[in-house]
Amino acid sequence: MIDRKEYMTILKEWQNKQVIKVITGIRRTGKSTLLAMFQDHLKETGVENNQIISINFEDMEYEDLLDYRKLYAYIKERIIPDTPMYIFLDEVQKVESYENVVDSFYVQDNIDIYITGSNSHLFSGQLATNLRGRYIEINVLPLSFREYFSLTDTPVSSAFAQYMRTGGFPYINAMDLSSENSSMYIEGIYNTVLLKDIEDRLRRRESSGKNSSVTDVALLKSVSKYLSSVIGSPVSLRSITNYMISNERKVSINTISDYVTALCDAYLYYPVDPMDLNGKEVLKSNKKYYIVDLGLRNYILPKRNYDLGFSLENIVYFELLRRRYEVHIGRHGSQEIDFIAKRNNEYTYIQVTAGMTEESTFNREILPLKNIRDNYEKVILTLDEYTPGNYEGIKVVNVLDWLINVH
Repeated sequence: MIDRKEYMTILKEWQNKQVIKVITGIRRTGKSTLLAMFQDHLKETGVENNQIISINFEDMEYEDLLDYRKLYAYIKERIIPDTPMYIFLDEVQKVESYENVVDSFYVQDNIDIYITGSNSHLFSGQLATNLRGRYIEINVLPLSFREYFSLTDTPVSSAFAQYMRTGGFPYINAMDLSSENSSMYIEGIYNTVLLKDIEDRLRRRESSGKNSSVTDVALLKSVSKYLSSVIGSPVSLRSITNYMISNERKVSINTISDYVTALCDAYLYYPVDPMDLNGKEVLKSNKKYYIVDLGLRNYILPKRNYDLGFSLENIVYFELLRRRYEVHIGRHGSQEIDFIAKRNNEYTYIQVTAGMTEESTFNREILPLKNIRDNYEKVILTLDEYTPGNYEGIKVVNVLDWLINVH
């Protein structure tokens, strides 16, 4: 069992607070394991077994509880009056109208609720309406490079090369699977996301009277493959639609919008909006999409020579999310900054590049940062070991050092 210290810290921060803890993320990132670890923490601090009600809805033992009325009765029967109780509902999206149960127990005293799910769409409907923001979402990602590196005994550069190939899904790294078995495991994750989590999303939309055009698995895979091929590049729904039409797929922009939304709701891809640097206004055109794990990308696009810079950019983006930054693409006139990272009302401007030794590359990466006139931190992250330093207030930092050392 891999200790996810950062996520445990967040759960401890919110323990016994009057908010529902909603733990989300793509399958196999360790959400269930995180719940088990937190339950162990509770027991270590004096909580008794009968104060914990834990249900995993993917376990056939609880198949009867997929009816929300039976689920409510099951939990109510186990509540001990005037005693702190902890309710854990794992993969709760399988329960139709689960939000009625959550909402009912939320308003009761001495009840602390934790739920997990693999589709963000499930937590943006009635639950959000009923609770009006009275929950905290904790998005669990695959292992960071720092977590990954702590599990190896290889040099940092070799570990990073392997991390870029296989990604950070905890089970792969905990079991030290062979390359072939790792690929099979990732294939299983990918197909489950496409066929199961997105199917759950469609089921819930249909039950609420909403239609969806996401019915063609082959098209869904085509859209996913296209997004994987353009990570780090601005794209629009129109450009995706035109690409599909050029490949003899008759689709509308509305259909493509539904498919892209479904892939993002399943936490397979994360969309990033651009922000105008002058007015800090968020723009809605030409987003970038990053894939949650490079191991998945390597499965979707096998035997492909990747742009190392875009792969680095993908890794940096998710590391910024782990460090609780709000992240946008920077637009400054005709120039682009890879990331604007905001935390505690402070901004950091970040460029990502594989190397900086060539003068033309150095100037290309540093010039957009020089043209920003405010005094917020400006950083270039690079694999280059020769150029780190401070250049007129712009920090050039080795990306491996940055990934391993949390600032």
